[in-house]
Amino acid sequence: MLVDARLRPIKDLRISVTDRCNFRCTYCMPLDEYVWIDKKEILTFEEIARLAALFVGLGVEKIRLTGGEPLVRQNLDRLVARLSAIDGLNDLCLTTNGALLAERIEALKAAGLKRVNISVDTLDADKFKQITKRGDLGKVLEGAFAAKKHGLDPIKLNAVVERGVNDDDIIPLVEFSRQNGFAIRFIEYMDVGNANDWTTKKLVSKKEILETISARFALKERGRNHDTAPSVDYDFVDGIGDLGIIASVTEPFCSSCTRARLTADGKVVTCLFSQIGHDVKALLRGGASDEAIVEFLSAMWRGRTDRYSEERWQALRTANYDPKSRKKIEMISLGG
Repeated sequence: MLVDARLRPIKDLRISVTDRCNFRCTYCMPLDEYVWIDKKEILTFEEIARLAALFVGLGVEKIRLTGGEPLVRQNLDRLVARLSAIDGLNDLCLTTNGALLAERIEALKAAGLKRVNISVDTLDADKFKQITKRGDLGKVLEGAFAAKKHGLDPIKLNAVVERGVNDDDIIPLVEFSRQNGFAIRFIEYMDVGNANDWTTKKLVSKKEILETISARFALKERGRNHDTAPSVDYDFVDGIGDLGIIASVTEPFCSSCTRARLTADGKVVTCLFSQIGHDVKALLRGGASDEAIVEFLSAMWRGRTDRYSEERWQALRTANYDPKSRKKIEMISLGG
């Protein structure tokens, strides 16, 4: 079994198929002057599928397709079909803003997509447009219901909670999810990338989120779905609904992180907060054998020591902590 320097195996691969997005969410890509990756530098579906198969051979069991917004890449169902055919891959899912999901879901389901996570930070249409800069909440919800109609399960709604922005949307999102058969996942606002002006003042902790929900609904902690899952899950005592909270800031889970990320331009990143990526595209396009690429990936993972969230939690307790002191890869190219 391939493990890193902290004895963490590689089990999950998040593949960014594009850095382009039809939204401009403030916590992900707030800068309009962002320079897009040149299209000729973007990995082809054939290249992605080849790498994915090699990663599965190294121990990856789950692949999540991300962006940017993955559905702005044309014919994504063709990639889904290639990936779903990989022997040994147990789970293939998609994270999307949902705006294009209704028109693409039939082809994606037929290609082998099993489940989907959809970003929904508020149910207030005006606030939604304020957060996304250009998003149509109605289109997003249409996509969620289309996914449900086509039998994807589970369908998770993801909400990044930012103080003063959407912390008053927690209960409405819970109620909506319970009423419509969606799972809801709240995510602590994190210092991903460099441009979102993250401060602890904007952070709504897991403890606060849980207190808000518990004041309205009786909950029972279920724990993590598996040892390396980022979300701590809860059951509603009345049996209706599925709740999870991802607390990367206040309850870091670096010690159990088994995720690698592949950027759209062919760099392997070993942490959401990484400063660098490992260029595997040069090997792909330079004619390297599968064996050579596997050795490259194996050496990269064995040398992995990342524990940024743990380090940040320790640093937050010091007087001179500066979240901008570390230059990180932007969220738009990692996809979460």
